[in-house]
Amino acid sequence: MEGIIKKKLENGINVYLYPTDKFKTLTFSFFIYRDLEEENATKNALIPFVLKRGTKNFPTARKLTRYLESLYGADLGADVVKKGERHIIQILLNVVNPNNLEKDRDVLDKSLDVFREMILEPYIENGCFKRQYVEQEKDVLKRIIESLFNDKYNYAIERCLQEMCKNEPYSIYKYGNVEDLEKINEQNLYDYYLSVLKTSPMDIFVVGDFDYDIIYEKLNKLFNFKRDEKPLRPISIKKEVEKEKFVEEKQDVNQGKLSIGLRTNVKYGDEDFYAMVVLNSILGGGPYSKLFQNVREKASLAYYAFSRLEKSKGLMLISSGIDFENLNRAIEIIKIQIEDIKKGNVTDYEYESALKDLVNSLKQAKDSPASIISLYLDGVINGIEESIDEYIEKIKRVTKEDVVSVAQNIKLDTVYFLNKKD
Repeated sequence: MEGIIKKKLENGINVYLYPTDKFKTLTFSFFIYRDLEEENATKNALIPFVLKRGTKNFPTARKLTRYLESLYGADLGADVVKKGERHIIQILLNVVNPNNLEKDRDVLDKSLDVFREMILEPYIENGCFKRQYVEQEKDVLKRIIESLFNDKYNYAIERCLQEMCKNEPYSIYKYGNVEDLEKINEQNLYDYYLSVLKTSPMDIFVVGDFDYDIIYEKLNKLFNFKRDEKPLRPISIKKEVEKEKFVEEKQDVNQGKLSIGLRTNVKYGDEDFYAMVVLNSILGGGPYSKLFQNVREKASLAYYAFSRLEKSKGLMLISSGIDFENLNRAIEIIKIQIEDIKKGNVTDYEYESALKDLVNSLKQAKDSPASIISLYLDGVINGIEESIDEYIEKIKRVTKEDVVSVAQNIKLDTVYFLNKKD
C-alpha cells in the first residue's frame, strides 16, 4: 500500500505504519477484533471503560491523568467500535513527537510504557478487576445505553437497523444492553478480558513523523506477549429482500423521524463498491443530492434528508426529519429518487458534484490521524489494503453508467417511522 508499511510482530500482531510529516504528534491505535454477538457485546463495551480507570503503576484515573499531563499532555483513551459484524475494542495514544522537543526526549518511551500497561497490565485487585471500578463503569455504560432513547435522531436510525437486521449480528447495539450488565462482575469480566487478549486478532496503527524500523522494534518489544489467535467468522452481507417492512413507533416527539433501510449487497472490497459510494453521494450526500434538492427544497417535506452507507455490511440508510402528516408523501418522493437513478435520470450536475465532494472529503481525511486510521481500518476489516490516493483514483473512474448499473442491486427493506402519540 502506498503511504503505509505493513509489518508483523513476532507474536503475529499486524502493525500498519503511516509515516507523514503533517502532524506534530504521533498517534497509536491498538485494535482488538471480536465477532459482534449478543452474549459478549456488553462485556466488550464495558472493557474500555474499566481499562481507563487505572493501571498497575497508576491505580487511579487521577494518577494516570496527572502522569499523562507530565508527558506534555499525552492523551490515552479507549472505546468500542462497530464496523459491519465486527466489534472492536480500541485503545488510543496521542503523544507529542519527541523530535519537536529540546529536552525530555524519552517522552515517547514513557508514553508507550503506559499505553502497554493500560492494555496488558490494567489495575488488578484480589486477582481481578477492582470491584468498585467495574460497578461504577457499569452505571456509566447503563446511562449511555439509556441516553439513546432521548437522542431521537440516532434512536430512529438505530431502531431501523435493528428491525432490518433482526436475527443478524448487525442488529446488536455497539454498547450492548442494560439487561446483560446485571450479569457482569469484576471476576467474570476480567476472565473474559484475559481470553480476549489471548485469542483475538489484533492490529496496531501508527501515524506520524517517525523512523518505522525504530517504532516497529519498540512495539515488538512492548507487545511481545503469548497469543493463541482464533479466526473470526466471515461477514455475511448477501440477503434477499422478501417484502418491504413498515415499522411505526409512537412517542412524545415534536417531529417525525423517518429512517429507510436498504440492502445493496455490495461491501467495501467488492468491485462495484466505488460506484455504490458515488450513487450514495448522488442520492443523499450533500446539498447537490436528489434527497436534498427534491425532498427538502422543492417539496419542502423534510427538515433534513440524507443517505449513508455501512461499508462493511452492504447497507444503505436514508434518514429524514419530517412533519407527521407528510409521511406517505415523503416515502413516495424518496422512492422516486431511487427509481430515477435506476432509470439513469442523473444530471451532470449531480454526478460531477458527487465526485468532487467525495474526492475533497477523502483529501481532507489526510489531515486527521483519526480519519486516516478509520479509512485503513475499513479496508483491513474487508480484506482490502489500499491508500487514500488509490481510493480517490477508483472514485474518479466511476462513470454514470456504473452508477446506474449498481443501482439495480438496491432493494428497499425496512421503513421505520417514529411518530407522535395519538
